[in-house]
Amino acid sequence: MAEHDDETLNSSSAVEKHGTTTSPGIAVLPADPFENPGEPPHRPRRTDVDPKKQRLAERQVAGYFYLSIVGSVLSVAAYVAFPIDSNDFGTVRTANLFLGLSIALALLALGLGAVYWSKSLVVDREITELRHGTRGTDATRAKAVEAFQLADKESGFSRRKLIRNSMIGALAAFPLPGIVLVRDFAPAEDPNELLRHTFWKQGLRLTKDPTGLPIKASDVTIGSVFHVIPEGMLESEHMLEEKGKAAVLLMRLDPKDLNPSKGREDWGYDGIVAYSKICTHVGCPVALYEQQTHHLLCPCHQSTFDVSNNCEVIFGPAARPLPQLPITIDDDGYLVAKSDFHEPVGPSFWERER
Repeated sequence: MAEHDDETLNSSSAVEKHGTTTSPGIAVLPADPFENPGEPPHRPRRTDVDPKKQRLAERQVAGYFYLSIVGSVLSVAAYVAFPIDSNDFGTVRTANLFLGLSIALALLALGLGAVYWSKSLVVDREITELRHGTRGTDATRAKAVEAFQLADKESGFSRRKLIRNSMIGALAAFPLPGIVLVRDFAPAEDPNELLRHTFWKQGLRLTKDPTGLPIKASDVTIGSVFHVIPEGMLESEHMLEEKGKAAVLLMRLDPKDLNPSKGREDWGYDGIVAYSKICTHVGCPVALYEQQTHHLLCPCHQSTFDVSNNCEVIFGPAARPLPQLPITIDDDGYLVAKSDFHEPVGPSFWERER
């Protein structure tokens, strides 16, 4: 690298000065930087010079948007025409195939229409804008409004009715598949009413989860806890859904430690009580039992329920006690339900009436 100690530097040099000398080894900016070459020559498109090509492009853009509408409608039709049979996995593949193809057609055609519109009909002009790091002035902000109006004029959105209407139709039709599919995920019945009733009913035996073996009162010792499901639930067509509502925890305390509320004095049997396993906060399984304190804990958000006092909430975000299942014994000494739960199980928000 050449030394510059004895050279006379002009004002445009980047060499650091110390008195009358300069420090060697510092990068120097050239005194004659490249000039801005400006924008390249504008090349008009065929649609800019030929009105026929312009009208053809307009029809093609509208055609893409109409094709998107067809794809959206076909996806709804495919969802209805190819129902899924839980016993036939081939129906899942068929439904997914036609749903995927039709939704892809709708989305692809919508995107192609938008891109082709901008490439062929929107005003083609190169501009250079300076970036400003601060908020624009009121005049600049007013110019922004003017820019939107200019964009409308240049794109022809208000003027080209065929494109505008077909695009609006495509955008309106495109959410239809999602609305139809997502809506069908929800139960046809009111969830509030569904959760008021579980698999439990009068005379149904309490059985161990997951074996389904019935439980005798003599099998339940003080301090023990059983995970319980209703008898016959394992053979139910919708076993998992039913278990999500009917799962129960069974415990035996010293009868002297229980403080049943009024009207619930006979809901247990000789210190044996049964409570819903579904937390009243967001529905997590309450499965941790503290034998000494008689507390039930939810591992998700630490809601704590006091079994000795009707499973009232003593800590955590749960808003109400765990529902109690009334139980007794049958002639053979097996524990049976006296009825279903007397209140909805699960998160408290299901109790809110519409």
